[in-house]
Parts: sequence; C-alpha cells; structure tokens
Amino acid sequence: MFGVWAPGEDVAKMTYYGLYALQHRGQEAAGIAVSDGHRMVVFKDLGLVSQVFDEQTLSSLRGHLAVGHCRYSTTGSATWENAQPTFRTTATGSGLALGHNGNLVNTAELRDDVSALEKRNRSGLHATTDSDLVTELLAADAADLGIMESAMRLLPRLRGAFSLAFADETTLYAARDTHGVRPLVLGRLERGWVVASETAALDIVGASMVREVEPGELIAIDSDGIRSMRFAAPEPKGCVFEYVYLARPDTVISGRSVYDTRVEIGRRLAGEHPVEADLVIPVPESGTPAAIGYAQGSGIPYGQGLVKNAYVGRTFIQPSQTIRQLGIRLKLNPLRTVIRGKRLVVVDDSIVRGNTQRALVRMLREAGALEVHVRIASPPVRWPCFYGIDFASRAELIASGADTEGVRRSIGSDSLGYVSVDHMVAASEQPRSRLCCACFDGEYPIPLPDEAKLGKHLLEDLGEARPATTASGAASGDAGPLAVGYGAAEALARP
Repeated sequence: MFGVWAPGEDVAKMTYYGLYALQHRGQEAAGIAVSDGHRMVVFKDLGLVSQVFDEQTLSSLRGHLAVGHCRYSTTGSATWENAQPTFRTTATGSGLALGHNGNLVNTAELRDDVSALEKRNRSGLHATTDSDLVTELLAADAADLGIMESAMRLLPRLRGAFSLAFADETTLYAARDTHGVRPLVLGRLERGWVVASETAALDIVGASMVREVEPGELIAIDSDGIRSMRFAAPEPKGCVFEYVYLARPDTVISGRSVYDTRVEIGRRLAGEHPVEADLVIPVPESGTPAAIGYAQGSGIPYGQGLVKNAYVGRTFIQPSQTIRQLGIRLKLNPLRTVIRGKRLVVVDDSIVRGNTQRALVRMLREAGALEVHVRIASPPVRWPCFYGIDFASRAELIASGADTEGVRRSIGSDSLGYVSVDHMVAASEQPRSRLCCACFDGEYPIPLPDEAKLGKHLLEDLGEARPATTASGAASGDAGPLAVGYGAAEALARP
C-alpha cells in the first residue's frame, strides 16, 4: 500500500515505483487512484504491478495525490471487483478511494451496518472484502461530517488489523489500528509526503523516513500541511511474522532492520540446534539472511546450493499435470556439484503445510546430499492468522497435529530444528509485550468472534457479489482492465 501527496510531481509513476517495491506483499491485483483536485480516476486489474500498468496508462493518470495498492487476499476471492483501491462517491458527489493492508475480525457486524445504510439509498457493497465495507461506511457519513470526522467515528469501531491509505479529491489520509499489527510509515519528499507499508518503498522514491504512523493514529495531508489525530489509545502488538518473512529484508520496523533480525535469528538457531555438517545453504530468497546467521553462529561454511527461478510462481499460466507433479522444481534447482557428497544444513523461514520442505529434501537427496538437516527461522506455525496472513486452517498446518519428530518424519529430513519463540522475539529487539505471536503461541491479542463469523469467504457466503459500476453506471463484471473517471471526468478507454 502506498500513498503520496506531492503537487508538481508525477504521482502516478511515483506510486507505480512504490508499489513495485511492495510487490512482495501481494501479487493478485494492483491499482492506483489519482486526483487532480477536481476529479478522481481509478485504474486497477488482476496481475502484477508491471502487468497492470504501462507507460500510456500511467501518463493518463494526472494529479497531485495518489493511493496505490497491490493485493494479497485475506478476505474475498481474487476477482477484479475485489482489487483495490476501492472507490465510492459521497452524497455530494465527492470521490473516496481506499487501500487497506490487514484483516478485520468484525466483518459480519460491519456488514449489518452497511445493510442498514442500504435503506438510506446507499449503494451497498461493490465487492466481497472488508476493505469495501470500510469504504462504504466512510463515504456514507462523509457528506454530512466530512471525511475526517467520518473516519474519526468509524475507525474506533473497526476491530482487527488495518493500515489504511485513503483520499478524497484534495486530501491524503493514513490510519493504523490501535495495535499497529501491520506496518505503516510516513516519509518526506522535497515537495510532498508519502505513506507506505514499508520503509523500502520510501527509499525507492527518494523519500526520507520521518516516523511510523502510530497505532491508533489518523493523519491528514493537504495544502495546509500535515495533521495528526488520535482515535484510540495505542496498544502495540506488531506482527512478528513481518520480521520472519513478510517484510523486505531492507525494511526497518520499529527501528530494527528486518535483515539484521533474520541474521540474528539464524545465529540463535545455530546455538539452539547445532549439528555436524559440511555446508549451510538457504532456501532462497527468504531463508538467505537466516542461513548467513546460522553459518556465522555455527562456523559451518555458507554456500549457495539452490538456484531460484525468479520468473516462476507469478504467472496465471497453469503448468501441465506432468510439470505440476514436479512441484518445487519449477522454482528451485540444486547445484549438484556444490551439494553432492555433503552433509547439508538447509535453512528456511517457516514450515506451513510441509509440502515445500518434503519436496525439497527429496530433491536434495536425489542430487547427492549425504544428509539433509532442516533448520527453520521461526517456531512451529500451529495457529491460523486472522490479522492479514492467509495461512491455512489449523487442520492443514502440519505442526498443529504433529510434534517436531512427527514433522521431521513427514518431510524426510535427517533432523529438524525450529528457533524458539523467545529467541525469535529477542532477535527482533522488541519487547514480547509489543508483538503478536499468535500464529506460534495461539495468544490472539484482538478478541475473535464466533467461528461462524470468521473466514476468508464470509461475505461471499452471505451472498455478496455485487459488481462495481463505472461513472456512467454500466456494470463492469468482467476481469478486464478498467479505468474509471468520476465527478467531471469521462471514463478512460480500455487499453
């Protein structure tokens, strides 16, 4: 998620580069909303940032502020309607575009609120996401209260994880839930401001880091400057899995380098689970820093034993059944001359279902490894996440139904070791009290509703599948690219 307020700058291209830096946070869809002060234009589609936008499209998106998003679905299917930024018009005709990182846990309750609004001739839902619920509720009161006051009323009612960037025609807003589960940072440009999910996105556009958006804070940026308001008292519970896997290694969270954290986890992992071996290799790329740390901590040489194909796993082209059965070979290939005859320590970031590690161990043995010792730079994932990570259900999590020895037998390694929760937390240099470790320890900091009111497809199960509409009112139910102009603008033609 990325937002920029910068008069005189090419905000569409700046947002494009910001989203490029954040592509790892979502590969299902991408979108950008741009305003020139009088109209707002939204362009979004399924696919990677580079697939959705080209030079011609970006050149047509002119304005002084923008909100961008690359989607990783945790509520709602991967459909065009569910791509972000979401959009609404208020009763006065003003536009509102919103991007959301996180996941709400009171979606069913908010859906009831939207149902009540429909009786006031509001349009209801255009998609099946919690993000669309928030956009509809924000827009409903904005005509009477203004966006700022509407947000100050709504945000305390949202339960769960949310980092938001939203905008009307003149003002960029950013907000973070009271627990600050997902990261959100504020950066300064020479002629403007930037908000982004990670500091790495600030670096790519030449913005200097100012600070994190605080938990429970709402920020507004316009021609009068920047304003900050509190809608809730902060109760920090940042997601520890950001340090383990989600965030880029060149990002800084709460003053701590993600890369340094992962290297330190590897060092501690070596101390907790030593083994006699000839070579430490990572599962690239997410296991690389921890493998470097393991090599440093153990004194075992570090090497590259696997080559990753960077162009696999980001495509809509489905492989044939023959290739599909090869599984991990599409992404990783062993360097046989490096690993043949060696006792290997293979370092990965996490084990979820165990399928990847099982195939990897088999592949390394076939390539001539004498022993394969798996080391994991996080504790066993035993609990699903309801705050913005699309983990499997608990029944599908391999560690929820097996101890370490059971998992080791399942994946076929000679040994298996996980870093402990205490050492993982210590590596982050954050107090345990300020971190959410729910996927590892089952202690959810934000209370969850009944199971019947949870689930990725909750709104779809309730029958919400209403197509979005263009400025002219025509339905846009297909998944093709669509740019929509609102207010005084005409819709842009399909490319």
